[in-house]
Amino acid sequence: MRTADVARESGYSAQQVRDLERLGVIPPAVRAANGYRSYAPVHVQALRAYRGLAAAVGPVEARSTLAELRTGTVETAAAAIGAVHVRLARERDEALRAQRALRAIQDERNAPESGGEGKTEGEEGAGEERDTMTITELASALGVRSSTLRFWEQEGLVAPERVTSLRARRYGLPAIRAARIVAALRGGGHGIPEVRAVMDSLTGLDGPEETQRLLRRRLDGIAERTVALLRAGSDLAAVVTSAGAPEELPEPDPNQDQGPDTDPEQGQDQDSDRNPEPDPTPGDAP
Repeated sequence: MRTADVARESGYSAQQVRDLERLGVIPPAVRAANGYRSYAPVHVQALRAYRGLAAAVGPVEARSTLAELRTGTVETAAAAIGAVHVRLARERDEALRAQRALRAIQDERNAPESGGEGKTEGEEGAGEERDTMTITELASALGVRSSTLRFWEQEGLVAPERVTSLRARRYGLPAIRAARIVAALRGGGHGIPEVRAVMDSLTGLDGPEETQRLLRRRLDGIAERTVALLRAGSDLAAVVTSAGAPEELPEPDPNQDQGPDTDPEQGQDQDSDRNPEPDPTPGDAP
């Protein structure tokens, strides 16, 4: 198979095929006496496997994983792909756990407070004091570092009070609830921009509907990555079963039609813009 043939079958451009070969994603092509590359079906399978794996874990990790799959044993290769499925399932569980935690915290906030009747002003003040926490206490309760709480404050996610003469932070009930929500979302795999959007939605006009939409987007993304990995299953299986086995590459054909796709001197693609399918990882050169 020529470079143009592999590009057409895999959905990449001819230059991308060369780049991914250079990065070790696919086996090295056999070189004919005239310098032209000769590929086999295993190269197409590896490129398709990379496409699905890149959609699931990102292009950088996919490149290193494919290179390891080709040179490892069948056992280690199968374990590596199994670990990706486990990771996606774990991410989904964490996202669902974050949603449940958020609902529980919101229910606590909306629940009517009891026990306030009959208290004197001094008793109420003492109760409010007991309802505050220092940064060390809150960090310990959430299982994070104090520096993490300071970072959340810098990002505008949590707003503590500074009431002591030394300007030490104290966290009242609203700040404690906000910190619990942020901790739950971060534990569910949400990035800081996503967390900020959720926190804003909690006080926005759309309220719970917008919050649920934002949280649903995380689950939808995990589902899309999982489907991409499943679609690449047969090609990944071919790569896995070939791990550790001698690579069966085609014999170079000195009379192979050079065609218009490659220049053996420059290695440039003369029609590389004919890519039938866009690169699944735009902005990240393979």
